[in-house]
Amino acid sequence: MHEALFYQQAGEGKVVCGLCHHRCHIAAGKRGICGVRENQDGRLISLVYGRLISQNIDPIEKKPMFHFLPGSRSLSIATVGCNFQCLHCQNYEISQFPHLHKGQISGVSCSPGSVVDEAVRSGCASISYTYVEPTIFYEFAYDCARLAKEKGIKNVFVSNGYMTGEVIHHLAPVLDGINIDLKAFSADFYQKICKARLEPVLDSIRLFHELGVLVEVTTLIIPGLNDGEEELRAIARFLRGVSADLPWHVSGFYPTYKMLDRPATPAATLEKAREIGLAEGLRFVYEGNVAGSGGEDTLCPGCGTLLIQRYSFSSRLVALRDGICDHCGLAPAGVWR
Repeated sequence: MHEALFYQQAGEGKVVCGLCHHRCHIAAGKRGICGVRENQDGRLISLVYGRLISQNIDPIEKKPMFHFLPGSRSLSIATVGCNFQCLHCQNYEISQFPHLHKGQISGVSCSPGSVVDEAVRSGCASISYTYVEPTIFYEFAYDCARLAKEKGIKNVFVSNGYMTGEVIHHLAPVLDGINIDLKAFSADFYQKICKARLEPVLDSIRLFHELGVLVEVTTLIIPGLNDGEEELRAIARFLRGVSADLPWHVSGFYPTYKMLDRPATPAATLEKAREIGLAEGLRFVYEGNVAGSGGEDTLCPGCGTLLIQRYSFSSRLVALRDGICDHCGLAPAGVWR
């Protein structure tokens, strides 16, 4: 058992979890929405500390992180559980595992030290906390991240951005990069599709950027739900208001889980979204997750020179040296070697 962080006792044996914006009020013997934090006699316990359901070595581009040590590998880890219930979750087998298996918790026991040692042994430049919402295994992720930092290994979250401000302030000193899913720009979408709210995600994007963490944003474009020009333009304008240098990944949807009634995203839709993002003043907009789509390369916003060429999940530095364009000397935002 591992006692959770960010909770308060609330009388009558209840606790209030402050990890994410659900701020669950949890009665004795019950769990929060994530299914992995349980009130045991007035103490909130993380049921997934050190219980990894997945551990893989991935190219960092798969997160996707395009402005973060391109061409490097990242040790990617996850437990079961999630604080969202997205109808189109591609990893629902593990994100919804406790809900699908009557509260069962699965995973292989490991320590923060063993995770970091594996990252070092395998030559990974970073550890990515991913596949499910990493905030729900925050205590383990934080202990790994703190130790990784001491060993010169960087840390990346792939997140829905629903953690509270106090968690962001606690995490930022050990976090180097984060990709946040901005799933739509509609409160109705978030409520119906994800069982969550939009505004906290926008606040997280702003705050992580203000605290100096490299932020990249992904929007999975679902035909008929969030692919309208007005909504895409609103997302681009919001991101431009935070920083024109925020990379925006517009990715293709494939039918899965409880959303089998929608077609896959056409490549033309991603091309349109990229054009909208660039027209609204974003310097880096990338298409992804659709075979044959273009728009994955990084061009210098100053002179247009090809800086990084990408194919699938591989990257090749063309005219970027030490984070500076070879031709005009501009330094694009990012974490470079």
